[in-house]
Amino acid sequence: MFAIIQAAGWPIWPLLLASIIAVALILERLATLRRNRILPSGLLQRVVADYRENGVAEDWLQPLEQQSPLGRVLAAAVRNVGAPREVMKDSVEEAGRLATHQLERYLTTLGTIASISPLLGLFGTVVGMIEIFGSQSPSGANPMQLAHGISIALYNTGFGLVIAIPSMIFWRHFRALVGSFVIDMEQQAVRLVETLQGERRA
Repeated sequence: MFAIIQAAGWPIWPLLLASIIAVALILERLATLRRNRILPSGLLQRVVADYRENGVAEDWLQPLEQQSPLGRVLAAAVRNVGAPREVMKDSVEEAGRLATHQLERYLTTLGTIASISPLLGLFGTVVGMIEIFGSQSPSGANPMQLAHGISIALYNTGFGLVIAIPSMIFWRHFRALVGSFVIDMEQQAVRLVETLQGERRA
């Protein structure tokens, strides 16, 4: 591996840094964006049951807010149960926007890495081409310098693609996952608001 890094030259170092960041972000998002952490099963029914038993009480609302993003959204609805429907709706939307922002954390960085990795690889290719042209002289080409230039060009191009392809796949996967979570949170929040307003049964 170290021989490949040496052959690829100094342009490989930004790509190595980008690959380390991308792997760290992918692992962090895989651990964080799990359905049971974002949308705990049966949480809506438990919230309705706790409200009917205890009313608006901090001793169960505060742990609910800290439990999950869905819990934060549902707690916002319960806290405003006595307010007009529009006030309750606004508080739920505000909590939902905050939850969405937290779910999308680091995705911009991952998408940026997916976009710039091929450009960094192309930069390495340009550096390699410069090395190749620099090997030309009136007395002929320097084989060692020519081979080094080709190595820089090919390794950086390949490494840039190796980073960009999985980064783009995971970025799109995480974006779709966050989108589905947000829709589920919206639906459960609407059900809770209608239940608390007496418009439907839980």
